[in-house]
Amino acid sequence: MLSAPAARAFLLLSWISSISALYFHIGETEKKCFIEEIPDETMVIGKYRTQLWDKQSGSFLPATPGLGMHVEIKDPDTKIILSRQYGSDGRFTFTSHTPGEHQICLHSNSTKMALFAGGKLRVHLDIQVGEHTNNYPEIAAKDKLTELQLRVRQLLDQVEQIQKEQNYQRYREERFRMTSESTNQRVLWWSITQTLILIITGIWQMKHLKSFFEAKKLV
Repeated sequence: MLSAPAARAFLLLSWISSISALYFHIGETEKKCFIEEIPDETMVIGKYRTQLWDKQSGSFLPATPGLGMHVEIKDPDTKIILSRQYGSDGRFTFTSHTPGEHQICLHSNSTKMALFAGGKLRVHLDIQVGEHTNNYPEIAAKDKLTELQLRVRQLLDQVEQIQKEQNYQRYREERFRMTSESTNQRVLWWSITQTLILIITGIWQMKHLKSFFEAKKLV
């Protein structure tokens, strides 16, 4: 049985994963990028479909076959892990090997202005992370699992994803702590440097003032 913190983490993870679908509008040469925080060794599946604005009907209609999309994925080190051309409707898959913020960019691969009548292209994007990428009915049919066995398989996958999320949160906390320590150290050295500059400036001013008084024979 899951502990209370693990159960809360599972509910939070399930809620986050359930709101990953969205749509956006782009122009002919415009690129849209999204940031997805992903633990390491986690599979990600992205599904999209495009629609073109039709002036006559005043609505978005399915895109023509000649229209496609270019998908580019970068890991937290800005290394390209996926760069590929797809059709008007497509599906891309990748596995993260470094925890952190992954950049997902999409733009049209068409240069024909006729395809962009009205200048509007709507892209529906659905991103699934971790155990949500599994097709459990297909797994059950392939491995001949009973309903109970399938449920156990789902729970094991969910627990594994929770552990990955917890490891990622610890990774983020460690990086934040290192950044905070580095910032505090720099602030400390800057304060010490300022103090030394003030002391040196004060000593120089006192010597200069003493020399001035001695030159004027005031002391």
